[in-house]
Amino acid sequence: MTHPRRFRGQSLRTQISLVFALLVVGLAVLLSLGFGELLKLRVQRDASHALHTVADNASRQLANGLLERSRAVQVLADAPGIWERGLDSPEVRQLLARTQAIDPHSLWIGVADAQGVVRAATKRLLEGQSVRERPWFIAGLQELHVGDVHPAKLLEALLPPNASGEPYRFVDFAAPIRAGPTTVGVLGMHGSWEWTREVLQSLAPIGIQGASVDLFVFDRTGQLIFSPPEYRSQLEAGGQRVPLPLTVATRESGARPATVVPWADGKDYLTASVRMEARNAPSDLGWHIVAREPVEIAFADADRAVQMALVIGLLAAALASALAWIAARRLSEDLYVLADAASLVESGKPGATIPLVTRNREVHQLSSALSAMTQRLMGAHEAMEDQVRLRTLELEAANRALDLQARTDALTGLLNRRGFESRMEFALALARRSGRHLSLISVDVDHFKRVNDSFGHEAGDEVLRRLAQTLQQRLRASDVIARMGGEEFAVVLPDTDLEGARAIAQSIVDGMGAQEDPLVGRITVSAGISSLRGGQDNAHEMLRRSDAALYEAKGQGRNRVCAESPPK
Repeated sequence: MTHPRRFRGQSLRTQISLVFALLVVGLAVLLSLGFGELLKLRVQRDASHALHTVADNASRQLANGLLERSRAVQVLADAPGIWERGLDSPEVRQLLARTQAIDPHSLWIGVADAQGVVRAATKRLLEGQSVRERPWFIAGLQELHVGDVHPAKLLEALLPPNASGEPYRFVDFAAPIRAGPTTVGVLGMHGSWEWTREVLQSLAPIGIQGASVDLFVFDRTGQLIFSPPEYRSQLEAGGQRVPLPLTVATRESGARPATVVPWADGKDYLTASVRMEARNAPSDLGWHIVAREPVEIAFADADRAVQMALVIGLLAAALASALAWIAARRLSEDLYVLADAASLVESGKPGATIPLVTRNREVHQLSSALSAMTQRLMGAHEAMEDQVRLRTLELEAANRALDLQARTDALTGLLNRRGFESRMEFALALARRSGRHLSLISVDVDHFKRVNDSFGHEAGDEVLRRLAQTLQQRLRASDVIARMGGEEFAVVLPDTDLEGARAIAQSIVDGMGAQEDPLVGRITVSAGISSLRGGQDNAHEMLRRSDAALYEAKGQGRNRVCAESPPK
């Protein structure tokens, strides 16, 4: 009982300072350590997710590249009229040359007849030679084929040295050329493996946790098929296999986080693996894209975060203890004066206030007098302010929601006619003041009633949403897009003359026509264009002229763009 009595016998300043200092120091240390550990886990998790994102992006790029090349080969093989004059006609040779010029990574594109003899090829390489034993030709006789990575065989001696100094490696693409039910030949393309190097080098960022992230590719058996040159010999000598199981989760089933894995070079790396999800069946090569980063670099920020949190916590504890001492001293000196003043206020004496005092101590009168006063006054005041603040926020949110609903089309998320009119007037005023061009495109879905009648209104709504997405993808952020009603849309193009608007409208018509809906099929649109005619022109007249041009496009057979007639 001696120590409690001694403690109670101390001044209020000493008691408050000791208790507060002990509590602050203890809490600061505990919270700093706890916060530091949580921050460390967060940093490590962010590093893991960032690494997985790099691998996932690389997987998407490679899958898209394989899809694009396989589609290009399929489209060329199925092109009507190209092959009617023979597999070695001048038109075929020009087509192969243009295709190679568009994609320089296609080192060889050729056409072999049904017996496997090359009839035409870029730069006439392998013409007259037989490729009937090559896997791409055998598979290409039956269907679209994408072959896995392999070294060059027939072409190695015919091509100039590889820019990287390494032997050529190819990814083959092939598709049958048919005349009716008969297969008359095979179109083959040898894509350079250098394409993969460029894709991965462009996606391996510098600076994730302070260092380079390295990307690797393994085939479906776990064999290394791509590595940065500086690591290849060491990893191949160590028999490096895919460092994570081949059954890595796909994006649909949930991303597997990166983990720390030992590699064949004897070091531990934070490693993420993503199976390349093919965009079509022929390009499903079973590749695994692996991203890695040294552990000491990946988790460097996490370790620094724990140390910094502890240092900051100790400094905060020291500062809080000093402030507690100062506050306790001032409180003890002013306590009696505050208690007397609070009693006067509590008694309701006119003019009584709480003065700024600097004398004496004791807390009982202050806690009993000020508690009743502050709880009654401040409680009521704060409750009223909270209620007013809440009601104000609710009213503002409701007003914003009503304004948004009034200006937005619920089906497509675009502006409706009301929202379009206000934005159109603003664009007109700006164009008149600055003397710049302004154009307007009216877009309408062709045979939209037939879609609704044949497939139902849900299918029609999906067509409208798809058109809205196409418009948003092909237009600038400064352009104004609106659904005017039904299947009609309007687009305002600031700083765009009539010819520029015609090009944009044509890209919209082409982009919509290139899509294939699984239920409705191919949907086309027509577009009409008008442009600002001086300062006296207005929104109504521009919309009328663009609608007239739209009807002209409809009358000419739809799926086309028509511009307004020039003024007389």
